[in-house]
Amino acid sequence: MAKKRGRKSKRLYFTEDTELAIIEYLASEDQIERNKIYNSRIHHSFYKLAENLIHTFKFYYTEVDDLEDLKHEVICFLLEKLHYFKVGKGKAFSYFSIVGKNYLILYNNKNYAKKKKKTDLAAVDTDDGILNGFERKQTLNEKVEFLDLFINHVDGNLNKYFKKEDEIKVADAVLTILKKREHLEIFNKKAIYIYIREITGLETPIITKVVKKLKGIFNQSYSKYLEGKHIYIR
Repeated sequence: MAKKRGRKSKRLYFTEDTELAIIEYLASEDQIERNKIYNSRIHHSFYKLAENLIHTFKFYYTEVDDLEDLKHEVICFLLEKLHYFKVGKGKAFSYFSIVGKNYLILYNNKNYAKKKKKTDLAAVDTDDGILNGFERKQTLNEKVEFLDLFINHVDGNLNKYFKKEDEIKVADAVLTILKKREHLEIFNKKAIYIYIREITGLETPIITKVVKKLKGIFNQSYSKYLEGKHIYIR
């Protein structure tokens, strides 16, 4: 499925008025006035910032049942840190983006560690060959040039390789893992299945089906690449 790349404008939700509102909030010593400024001019921006951080960086390892609850936790943390923002030391958007992202990284890593201990791995497909070639850092490094070409190609043609929405979700999750391969704490078959399952909410059979197809595309495309030919769509 073709995706538009590029950075979304922060002006859609974190506007110049948001910056001014934060400055006014910090300058005021009247709690009633502060509450009015926050509720009418800051809260929505914090809400959208939290939402964008969660979905952009896929912070989905959470202790809460609803992502709305996680957004609320991020908003509360941003509000706690609001008084640390120094006027004139940079843009509020940049500051709170970093604060929110750092909070979510720590939160996400903590819950990922918990889930790794609790998850029943018995349901994971036992065919070690399915992800052979995807799961080892050494293999990925050996094929890094081709792998980047492969990721970009499949990412731009998901709807041609996969027709069902669930299959596209799984394929997109696999590509996300491959894009972040250098930053993953654990890169093995079982961890990959857990990660995909958490991101998509789908069960092992469909994950196995999609991964097998991606593996087939990968192997065929790599053979063509070694022959000096272009990656193609079957």
